[in-house]
Amino acid sequence: MRNLFLATAFILSGATWAMAEDIIKVPTDKSVTEAIDALQAAVENAGATVFARVDHAAGAHKVDMTIPPNQVLIFGNPALGTPAMQIDPRAGLFLPLKVQAYEDADGQVWLAYEDPKETMDELDAVEKSPVIDKMRGALSKLTSTAAN
Repeated sequence: MRNLFLATAFILSGATWAMAEDIIKVPTDKSVTEAIDALQAAVENAGATVFARVDHAAGAHKVDMTIPPNQVLIFGNPALGTPAMQIDPRAGLFLPLKVQAYEDADGQVWLAYEDPKETMDELDAVEKSPVIDKMRGALSKLTSTAAN
């Protein structure tokens, strides 16, 4: 039984490590609100559409709970999303794209997003297509612009 427990713990720790690699984090000296404002401006300046802005901390406050500042911006660009869905319509499960700005326990603010290559890794044809590199490039550029 002890060996089963240790094997399970080892496997789960590996899964957690792998998941952490899928999340790309960009540090910023801005507040969460400033970072999401800057990201929204960068997204709109790039010609993409902002679909929603979710304030998780405000949601927590509504149920008398608290978490550090935490917001998500949901956005997309049909020029990137449509080709992915033409390859495999299930790509729509992972689109539009989203970026989270959150404050960690040390007060550091991060912009975080899941690597689209990892998000769509079960859609082989999409994962191997040039559209993934375009999404990765767009997310990298947008978060870098917003962070600085």
